[in-house]
Amino acid sequence: MAAAHGAPGLLSGVRVLDFTQFIAGPVVTRLMGEMGAEIIKVELAPGGDNARALPNLKDGRSAYFVQHNVGKKSLCVDLGKPEAREVTTGITDGRVTEITGGTLKQGDNVIVSAGGQNPNARGGQGNRPQFRIL
Repeated sequence: MAAAHGAPGLLSGVRVLDFTQFIAGPVVTRLMGEMGAEIIKVELAPGGDNARALPNLKDGRSAYFVQHNVGKKSLCVDLGKPEAREVTTGITDGRVTEITGGTLKQGDNVIVSAGGQNPNARGGQGNRPQFRIL
């Protein structure tokens, strides 16, 4: 994808797998796409990204989902199957993920990990993925 102004973007020629959901990751990859990267959003089979069903539907599509995933290609796979790893390995220059901890295997080229932990969480939950109300 060319950058918004039509000239080749900073990330032109870069292909990225987007394993993200919710806000932080999809915004990061949308911005990467605006800078010229080819973004392939990987969604979990069989239903895809849960954001597809969020309210504010127009013509059966979630405005939230469209806003955060505009310009991306989409691939729906069952990541629990070994074949899914074969499909998603070696086709990109890197990955963006919100996965925390040791879920990704050594050798995965992670560009950005948008997942996080909240050291201020109560009840010993600080090591679990968190959302924070601002």
